[in-house]
Amino acid sequence: MPTGRRAIAGVTDSKQLSAPERERLNRLIRADAVGLALGAASVHEIARWNIYQATARAMARAIARLGAKLGAPLDAILVDGKPIATLGLPHHAVVGGDARCYSIGCASIVAKVARDRLMTTLGRRYPAYAWERNAGYGTPAHLAGLRAAGLTRHHRLSFCRTALTDQIE
Repeated sequence: MPTGRRAIAGVTDSKQLSAPERERLNRLIRADAVGLALGAASVHEIARWNIYQATARAMARAIARLGAKLGAPLDAILVDGKPIATLGLPHHAVVGGDARCYSIGCASIVAKVARDRLMTTLGRRYPAYAWERNAGYGTPAHLAGLRAAGLTRHHRLSFCRTALTDQIE
């Protein structure tokens, strides 16, 4: 986000905002941002390396993309939460950063909107799981969809096994 500019009112932890408010802020953030890049990890990467390692890889991808867009490597990186030993780049970790740090809050909102849009698209493609309403979390509707329709290539097998086993016991 640009320095020396007034912060966009309402930016905070994306989980504290309604979907329409996140969408509104997302438009403002994208219009004001000096640069923006997203990174993701696939279900296969999460299964292969675990969620922590996959998250670090996704962050590294976003950082590399942002550096390429800006035409220079980034010299200061802020991350939400604890330090990520395997990130491979110097960074400053801020616990609760999405609510305490403007740039991290902006990133949180942009990432959540992108994820919500992806889940809505998947929800249309796979209606049994109600992804457009539960964003992939193990809600009763999602678990019912798993039992009725089985797994898709988008499900994390280890999570689904645990969720379904807990539901049966």
